[in-house]
Amino acid sequence: MNRSNKQKRQEWLILATNQGLKIAVIGGGSSYTPELVEGFILHYKELPVRELWLVDIEPGLRKLNIVGNLAKRMVEKSGLPIEVHLTTDRRKAIEGADFVSTQMRVGMLDARARDESIPLKYGVIGQETTGPGGMMKALRTIPVILDVCRDIEELAPNAWLLNFTNPAGMVTEAVLKYSKVKSIGLCNAPIGLIKQVSAKYNVAADRVYAEFVGLNHLHWITRIDVEGEDKLDDMLTEGYSAKNVPAREWNPEFLKSLRAVPSYYLKYFYMTDAMLEEQMESFKQGINRAEVVKRVEEELFELYANLELSEKPKQLEQRGGAFYSEAAVNLMRSLYNGSNDIQTLNVANRGILDFLPDDASIEVNCVVTKNGPLPLPLTKIPPMAKGLIHAVKTYEQLAIDAAVTGDRALALQAMVHHPLVPSVDVAVRMLDEMLEANKEFLPNFFTK
Repeated sequence: MNRSNKQKRQEWLILATNQGLKIAVIGGGSSYTPELVEGFILHYKELPVRELWLVDIEPGLRKLNIVGNLAKRMVEKSGLPIEVHLTTDRRKAIEGADFVSTQMRVGMLDARARDESIPLKYGVIGQETTGPGGMMKALRTIPVILDVCRDIEELAPNAWLLNFTNPAGMVTEAVLKYSKVKSIGLCNAPIGLIKQVSAKYNVAADRVYAEFVGLNHLHWITRIDVEGEDKLDDMLTEGYSAKNVPAREWNPEFLKSLRAVPSYYLKYFYMTDAMLEEQMESFKQGINRAEVVKRVEEELFELYANLELSEKPKQLEQRGGAFYSEAAVNLMRSLYNGSNDIQTLNVANRGILDFLPDDASIEVNCVVTKNGPLPLPLTKIPPMAKGLIHAVKTYEQLAIDAAVTGDRALALQAMVHHPLVPSVDVAVRMLDEMLEANKEFLPNFFTK
């Protein structure tokens, strides 16, 4: 190391000692973690991380060690004074933390495969965050997240919990409703759209303004301004999509009259028959998204295990959750510095959508201050979207309360009232099978 690098390291060490942050990542063995670490390295001056604690459970220990050792190599290569700790002791990781980030999958990818496949037997969309599959993910996840919150309340009461565990909106609402933790939900879809528009018009991302209206995985983009010029019509002809949702063209006449760009997850509601047909065909061929992700993850962890690798591999972008970690680092930077920039987040409604309860979690643009996000008033709300938003929020609130209480009656009401479930009879039979399939992860429902 030459003299100038030594001097820089000493300066960074002083900065870290004086202002250094402790960050705990719950689900640190995730394949996304290298992107998160890359963000901490790139933005160290604005976010001086002193300690990074990567936490996972015993069954995830192999992946935690592989990805954690890659994280250590990345930090060593950067020369930054960031200590990387790998642990299964969640409380030790959380104690005194400034930020706690959650990126967990309760039941791992095997549970996701069941979430996607069981509904198809009943002629219902099988997807990990939308419909019955998303409901099961919420039932498994919310009690675990609330356990994490109890640790935060005790050991790091001033910490921010940044949640991008899906279904992000429901998990965030559960935390806001059932804990005292300061929590914000994140999704990669909004930052993905901004990057798409930024690349299309060859402008910096901060020259793009897009207004998001709705819920997590159920939003509409009602305006897109590029350097002050309205580009909504251009994007209505283009749309946007993601690797984890099958590509299918929107009906141009429909989009023109809607006057908003729908989230790609809205294809499950607006094109239900066609999306279900695609899923059924894939299922018959023995292909589902969980299996694809398993293969991609296995390939990634083979790369991560290479002791010569000391940077995030390009293949991570194929994982389907691109920019999640970038969104998380951006949010931490903004909260830490009080930068007052605009980000699209999952926050409490507080009157923004006047047809939803104040404590409902919504996905909207917020100004990120040092004291937290302030949701911005909306300039355009598609009147035709209100009914679907309200219906899905009703299902979400029932499912959240069911997750906390283990009340099967509430779970049934949630399942029946999801717009993608066709009848009470189907809901009853599907719920019975899905609860039983998830029995080991649903103690609230089975230990009474």
